Amino acid sequence: MFSADKASARAIMPDMSSNAVRILDHPLAEAQLSILRAHTALPNEFRAALHKLALLLLVEAARDWETKELALESPLATFTGTVLPRPIVLVPILRAGLGLQEGMLPLVPEAATGHIGLYRDPATLRPVKYFSCLPSNLADSQVLVLDPMLATGHSAVEAVSIVKQAGATRLQLVCVLACPPGVTEMQRAHSDVPIITAAVDPILNEHGYIVPGLGDAGDRYFGTA
Repeated sequence: MFSADKASARAIMPDMSSNAVRILDHPLAEAQLSILRAHTALPNEFRAALHKLALLLLVEAARDWETKELALESPLATFTGTVLPRPIVLVPILRAGLGLQEGMLPLVPEAATGHIGLYRDPATLRPVKYFSCLPSNLADSQVLVLDPMLATGHSAVEAVSIVKQAGATRLQLVCVLACPPGVTEMQRAHSDVPIITAAVDPILNEHGYIVPGLGDAGDRYFGTA
């Protein structure tokens, strides 16, 4: 089983300045990621691990979200509470991103969901859009674009561009695994969009897959591998 230490991961990153790339640093996340990586994991085990990791990634992504104070009453006294003033929108890239979305919804059931359909041309490795349906209130919302794998970065860049064109200004990209070429491509095109990931793997293979990675996240999640 591959396991890159934190120092190695940071050494290969194109830019770790500020909050441009945030690597989730938590034993619970590492344990779930190990299940996802294992080729012996059955689809039900893969799905359960992805859902749990999605919750942890959501908590990390929300660390810097805008909050608002509100006067409330406990059974014993008044207190100053905290609420999230902005709508939350989850935008999974079909189809693998649906696993992250389904894992996050128990914590943010009020979130709206947009969908972006992209497939990767096997020859050029470039994204081709076949579907897009987004909520109308993106300009006022906290928006998470969800894609398990930030590999070449082309699909993530295209999805973020589509969401920006629809009005979103508060954007984050959440992925399970990233790779330096994908991070570089995202930072080149959308330097204002933070990347939240569970780990950074060192290379892409000749087919554009992250290595050691976890294989095709969509196929493994839906049992079509």
